[in-house]
Amino acid sequence: MLNWSLHRLSSEAGSSGSGVSTVPDMTAPPTSTLPPKRTKIALALGGGAARGWAHIGVLRAMDEAGIEVGMIAGTSIGALVGGCYLAGKLDELEAFARSLTMRRIASLLDLTIGGSGLFGGMRLTKRMQEHLEGLNVEDLDRPFVAVAAEVNTGHEVWISSGSLITALRASYALPGIFEPVRSNSRTLVDGALVNPVPVSVCRSYEQQLVVAVNLNYDLFGRSAVVKHNATLTLQEMQKQEEAPYARLGMTGVMVQAFNIIQDRISRARLAGDPPDISLHPRLSDIGLSEFHRAGEAIERGYEEARARLPELRRMQEAFATQA
Repeated sequence: MLNWSLHRLSSEAGSSGSGVSTVPDMTAPPTSTLPPKRTKIALALGGGAARGWAHIGVLRAMDEAGIEVGMIAGTSIGALVGGCYLAGKLDELEAFARSLTMRRIASLLDLTIGGSGLFGGMRLTKRMQEHLEGLNVEDLDRPFVAVAAEVNTGHEVWISSGSLITALRASYALPGIFEPVRSNSRTLVDGALVNPVPVSVCRSYEQQLVVAVNLNYDLFGRSAVVKHNATLTLQEMQKQEEAPYARLGMTGVMVQAFNIIQDRISRARLAGDPPDISLHPRLSDIGLSEFHRAGEAIERGYEEARARLPELRRMQEAFATQA
């Protein structure tokens, strides 16, 4: 059939009298109009409380650029944002985050007396139920893992099936702030205690290209040891008492202590199991409890992801070529 078509074209060209052959040059290589093949990415979304709204901006930038996400592992608010994204509820979550004011945040927190945390978290759960009720982790169209910690054993717990709401609540149950979550005879709390940026989870799922989003990278800087003399003279003690300084309060001390723990664990674990690319939104001025600054955090996450897109695309194409 091909030979007949070429002969016919030649005949038509010769009979036209134009002297110009319309037979295509079959020796020239065809020009491909297909985009370069790219590997899907696995996202490891780290914990960081209010700073975690930056994950929304990262995901927005990925979607705009056509970067395909193959799986998500999330810790704490990273699990909340990642789970909502895979459930198709990122728009609703972003609208909720941007609507938060300090007064509205207070209305969502149900103070508990004599419990295992300052807040029960049930009002927040009711808000999640409006959009995620009845949805299980295994119902999502891509793999999702929420990381939590088991209080009684210290085990790292990967939640990859069952109620999505329970998985999210367990992963962000900050000790001392939110009540632990009971699930299948386990008492679960915030996964940032054991795996703040869950790159290892993505690796265990044999994902080729792992991108980590670390929300605490610029919080403390490099780890340092400071030698200190605790001896004070009476005059020095008096000067110290007179000098003004910011008192953190009980909750502030707990939150700052958790920041330090999270930062040190992140550095140790990422050094032993590094991602292929790390995104570091600049968020050090946003406090863990400043959920009302969602707009700023989202924008900074978006900017960081956009700035790293060329590098990410190069790595995607390189991995696809090796496959």
